[in-house]
Amino acid sequence: MKRSLSLMATSTSLKRTLFRVFADAARGPSSAFRRAHSSAAVAQAAEEGPRRLGLGLLGTKDYDEYRREVYGEITHRALFVDAVGTLFVPSQPTAQIYRKIGEKYGVQYSEDEILYRYRWAYGQPWGRSRLRYVDDGRPFWQYIVSSSTGCSDSQYFEELYQYYATDKAWHLCDPNAGKVFKALRKAGVKLAVVSNFDTRLRPVLQALKCDDWFDAMVVSAEVAAEKPNPTIFLKACELLGVKPEDALHVGDDRRNDIWGARDAGCDAWLWGSDVHSFKEVAQRIGVQV
Repeated sequence: MKRSLSLMATSTSLKRTLFRVFADAARGPSSAFRRAHSSAAVAQAAEEGPRRLGLGLLGTKDYDEYRREVYGEITHRALFVDAVGTLFVPSQPTAQIYRKIGEKYGVQYSEDEILYRYRWAYGQPWGRSRLRYVDDGRPFWQYIVSSSTGCSDSQYFEELYQYYATDKAWHLCDPNAGKVFKALRKAGVKLAVVSNFDTRLRPVLQALKCDDWFDAMVVSAEVAAEKPNPTIFLKACELLGVKPEDALHVGDDRRNDIWGARDAGCDAWLWGSDVHSFKEVAQRIGVQV
């Protein structure tokens, strides 16, 4: 109890010192000069807290070592992977496809205009529900397509909709993903896709020949919860039979993937920042490929 109170006091002291430093900087040079000793106080307080805990300030390497000490050589029992932007990406820019297919339906907007309108439409509230993708997601995508292109032709929408259910529309981010996932599963790590997507995700994964890489698929349209809602991550834990603290999620969206997974109690790494390939993911987990 005394150690806890001491730690709390140190944390409070550190916060107060930092507040004074930044407040003085905002007031001007004279005030900052009067508290020139503050930087030393910050360094001392910052060092003192972790020392009392017996831990250093954790970087990536330190954190990985910490996980091994606590959980063993293999740091996670399950890996969740985001779909679009992490596992696979569009083969061509969305605005380019909307324009190319739309020409025969009278779409006249430039690719830049389509992209601007697409982003605007995607950022708008969708009905009374927070769920964009319900079942096949058609109502939502009809709204996006017509808002982006100014074209409400049902045949145009259908052609676009079906295109994005094929392997022509997508390619894998990491060509070595299959090999890595095989090694992970052999080492006992369970795998799941966790994605904000409609029911086309399953045929897309089949078309890309990667549906059998995973032990489970958790699709927002099927579980009525979209990232960053912790529910979708907890559903993945349930399907794989693991506790949240034993699971790692990798995705490219800080809000949806990282914050959402951590709110559920899972570990999370940002694709393209914390890790850049699935081989790197496997190695940090403790599985050599």
